[in-house]
Amino acid sequence: MAPRFHVPDTALAGLREDLAGEVLVPGDPGYDEARRIHNGMIDRRPAVIARCATQADVANAILFGRETGLTVAVRGGGHSVAGTSAVDDGLVIDLRAMHAVVADPEHMTVRVEGGALMSHLDRATQPFHLATTGGRVSTTGVAGFTLGGGSGWLERKFGLACDNLLAAELVTAEGKHVVANAEQNPELFWALHGGGGNFGVATSLTLRLHELPAMSFALMLFPPRSGPDVVAAYRAMTETLPDEASGGVLYFPAPPEPFVPPHLVGELVVSALVTFAGPVAGLRHLAAPLSALRPVVELVQELPYADLQCMLDDPPGLRNYWSAEYLGSLPDEAVDVFCARGERIPAGTATQHVLFPLGGAAARGPSDYPLPWRGAPWVVHPFATWEDPALDGAAIQWVHDVRTDMRPWTTEAVYLNFIGAEGEQRVVAGFGADNYARLAAVKAAYDPDNVFRLNHNITPAAAA
Repeated sequence: MAPRFHVPDTALAGLREDLAGEVLVPGDPGYDEARRIHNGMIDRRPAVIARCATQADVANAILFGRETGLTVAVRGGGHSVAGTSAVDDGLVIDLRAMHAVVADPEHMTVRVEGGALMSHLDRATQPFHLATTGGRVSTTGVAGFTLGGGSGWLERKFGLACDNLLAAELVTAEGKHVVANAEQNPELFWALHGGGGNFGVATSLTLRLHELPAMSFALMLFPPRSGPDVVAAYRAMTETLPDEASGGVLYFPAPPEPFVPPHLVGELVVSALVTFAGPVAGLRHLAAPLSALRPVVELVQELPYADLQCMLDDPPGLRNYWSAEYLGSLPDEAVDVFCARGERIPAGTATQHVLFPLGGAAARGPSDYPLPWRGAPWVVHPFATWEDPALDGAAIQWVHDVRTDMRPWTTEAVYLNFIGAEGEQRVVAGFGADNYARLAAVKAAYDPDNVFRLNHNITPAAAA
């Protein structure tokens, strides 16, 4: 399908001359591969893809988009479930070539370029036995993850990813280079602790590192009928959970992994996962109440953090639809509702129905950041993935049903990186109303024309 928006040849020639990176348009070799994103439900055809190699490339691409009137999308990891890193007939500023990561063990910091994935970050810090809070899969983009808040296995020990943000470099809607940290542009720096990509294109982040000499995990698989007992035991475990421990309870079809017996592959199971920022010896006692429930599979071992980050990776190109509800409590009735919905995961999908415990350092972090969900003790995260388009309706409806079922216990606040395009009210709930008003003022200062609107968008205050 040809693009509906024609970019003048002279403008394209000028962009190609200005960029050190590559410019792709429909029909070019590599265009179709470059436009694909993680969610296979999204099939968009940009008029131009600017594969930026430098910060100057980013500035030139932004100015090109504004001069030609193209809608601008920004691609880092491409993991947005709503597909906001792609746009029909517009401009994609593709940062994937900018993925350098430089660890500084002496100062316990790491500088990450805007297109780096979690795997780039984790592999760069692993040799020094250092880490910072990352996502729960290795293919997530570091910038979008961090600027949206950043919830992961290490959050109970080291805080959210944005709690470890020391500085950011952005290119604004006017193509200007801006540095934000505690001293320079402090209001923008505050906004970057949850406000996402609303204020400019992040070309680098500097993050705090922490010592992580060992990482271990316990993974136990049970038949679905054991779900209420597993969740109850997990809930009891969290009452005395040390900050080093995290994990969750997940329903999913058992994958074809070496540790899964052949007769279980593809069958629905409920799993208890306990991650531990330390050696196995410190984990076994914690996981003992779960082990006492006699799982059909039990795997307890040390694993480098960078490898642990790959455990839940799902391949690109699957159809995806997710959401989340943050819970103020998890009474027995909520446990039963969660488990009942887990047993009704749509057949033929690779869907995960997830319950994560929160708390620890993440809950104790700075309370003034626009992250009202950080104090919730639990989050339910229905994460539907599948291949067959014929299952779209069933999979999406199941996610909606999970949200409806869990609503009696929700706080209404929500981590926006966990959801797709669910409307303005959900965006406001993700920040809190007072925070949203403050963010809108920052947005008006750095992007008054709302150039960066393909995201969980904050309307500039002047246009509100």
